[in-house]
Amino acid sequence: MATNTSQARRESTDHFDPIRFLQQIVAIDSCDPPGREIEVARLVYQELVALGIESELDEFLPGRANVLGRVRGSGEKPALVLSSHMDTVPIGTVPWQRMPFSGEIENGRLYGRGATDMKSALAAMIAAAGRLATDPGGRLKGDVILAFTAGESANLLGARRFVERGLKKEIGAFLCGEPTDLDVVIVEKAALWLRATATGRLGHVSGEAGVNAIELIHSFLSSVYDIKLEFPEHPLLDEPTVRVGLIQGGSAVNLTPDHCAVDIDIRLPPVADYEAVVAQFRSIAQDGVSVSILDFKPAVESKPEDEFVKLCVDTCSGHLTRAPDIKGVSYYSDGTVLLEGLSVPFAIIGPGSLGLSGQPDESVSVDNVLKAVEIYEDVARAWLS
Repeated sequence: MATNTSQARRESTDHFDPIRFLQQIVAIDSCDPPGREIEVARLVYQELVALGIESELDEFLPGRANVLGRVRGSGEKPALVLSSHMDTVPIGTVPWQRMPFSGEIENGRLYGRGATDMKSALAAMIAAAGRLATDPGGRLKGDVILAFTAGESANLLGARRFVERGLKKEIGAFLCGEPTDLDVVIVEKAALWLRATATGRLGHVSGEAGVNAIELIHSFLSSVYDIKLEFPEHPLLDEPTVRVGLIQGGSAVNLTPDHCAVDIDIRLPPVADYEAVVAQFRSIAQDGVSVSILDFKPAVESKPEDEFVKLCVDTCSGHLTRAPDIKGVSYYSDGTVLLEGLSVPFAIIGPGSLGLSGQPDESVSVDNVLKAVEIYEDVARAWLS
């Protein structure tokens, strides 16, 4: 009987092929910057409508758009949110062996920017929602909400837009599709972004030498790497990291630069007091250098014993030839904005491969995408039964 029901689900959404759709959206350049997720969003919206799923396309800035889909339940339980983003990181300067937006399939892997992070999860979530929407077996006790965002890779623009529009108050559980190799991630680090700005004085070799702002920043960075960020060891996370991501300074090779700024990415465990970390960085800033906060994205964490986590682990086990690992990651997701201040079940399960985000020749296992469809569907069905 279970086999017949599963077959009926597949037949009901035969016109939506998640792999074909993934090829379509990988072929669309939605690298951020500049983003322009609108083209992906339109295709997503059209497919949701075709599947009979209540949906809304929200172009909240020119070219920047979210899509919200909803499979209505009976309202007896709060909603399960399936979260994915439509933007990708840039293709980079390292040459690709394949065209970055080809979507070609070879040896069971689909290639292109966004294949692993995380258009594959988006396609799988649409397929799962399509099955749930046409399920002959009965209505779920809560809504399944598809929260597809713009601008996650940098400033979480789409997630912040969803917060403005009141989505947070509906979230009863949150399942994100960021890359995990179909393992279950239950903790992501906090991300603290700082900017150190040096103010010098313009000069020239023919006269007043001035004060070199680049040299001030160089001295500051030499001290940065001596900072010790010490926190209790987390069983699922590695040590805190400090990385310089962007530096800008100077106006001409023959002028002493009077301005230089460097942006620093710091990843921290959930227990970290980020204000204390900021104070550490400010304490090493010499005269002429100031340190400001660009952004802080809080950590998100569930416990291994949480019922939702157990359900996710059991569901993945049923579709894999192995028991899934329970992991922590250094990346952040839309959950850092959508779940801030909430105490709701949270997990990340994605078909993409950890470590391939942002790499040349990014790819995803086709088999993983198809398994993700089953996993998302079964988690929703079990949690909202």
